[in-house]
Amino acid sequence: MTTQQIILIVLFVVSAVVGYFIIRNIPALLHTPLMSGMNALSGITILGAIIDVTVANTPLGKAAALVACLLAAVNVAGGFALTHKMLLMFSGKKHDKAEEGTDHE
Repeated sequence: MTTQQIILIVLFVVSAVVGYFIIRNIPALLHTPLMSGMNALSGITILGAIIDVTVANTPLGKAAALVACLLAAVNVAGGFALTHKMLLMFSGKKHDKAEEGTDHE
């Protein structure tokens, strides 16, 4: 194992521990709004994965970068969908397609 690989593994472990302690101290009511906004930061992961696809020398490296890009894109789309749903809930608009166009007053 090279020195660079060891540094990357240590950085990953430290980031995971710090992230756990930060999230653990946030009240439960704030988890959904904060996480839906933070999921948009997965765009940075998408950019990194795209760079990795172009730089990777092996087919396994390219495949791993493509999978990372796909998963980050799903995370971004899910974050925006969740944020949109939350905004609809707070605005009071009907967001169920079955309810649209039916006024029973």
